[in-house]
Amino acid sequence: MPNHRETERMLIRPFTEADLDDLAALHGDPGVMRRIDDGRPVPRAVTEHDTLPALLREYRELPAGAGCFAAVARSTGGFLGWFSLRPAASRGLAGGTELGYRLRPACWGRGLATEGARAMVGSAFRDLGAERVVATTMTVNTASRRVLEKAGLVLVRTFFEEWPEYIEGAEHGDVEYALTRQEWARREGPVSSR
Repeated sequence: MPNHRETERMLIRPFTEADLDDLAALHGDPGVMRRIDDGRPVPRAVTEHDTLPALLREYRELPAGAGCFAAVARSTGGFLGWFSLRPAASRGLAGGTELGYRLRPACWGRGLATEGARAMVGSAFRDLGAERVVATTMTVNTASRRVLEKAGLVLVRTFFEEWPEYIEGAEHGDVEYALTRQEWARREGPVSSR
């Protein structure tokens, strides 16, 4: 099972302890975090002592090829953000493999999120044997919704959750997108089973 994935412009690889500064900057960016969790930047100490150790632990605990992976530019090695594939267990999702991603604001609007999301969706079906890929975002997050649609996922539902603190746009709820293995295979051609 691959822990490394390549796209035209990115290498998507496991995080290491050396990625702390880049991960802390990403999670500490108010623009990145404004529609995630409580809508606030994550303090560096939380990223250092909680987030990064948890990501590294996932490589031991999840099936090979699952977890959260750093995305770096193939041309320069510069940090772009991350993409993830994990068992869907959050926010009322009823099974499947959950796709996630976060990119630095300097990377927004360049098609990198779509490029990485497509690679991860393909890997979920080809390498992890997923039967269904799911993702959620806020209803008002139109940019993220476009990424999910371009990656082949289809709107399943709008749902409402109680959040500990109000985030702008929360009154419109969240949306779930999904793509089944069969739907993906029809678009991509035959997929061997695991």
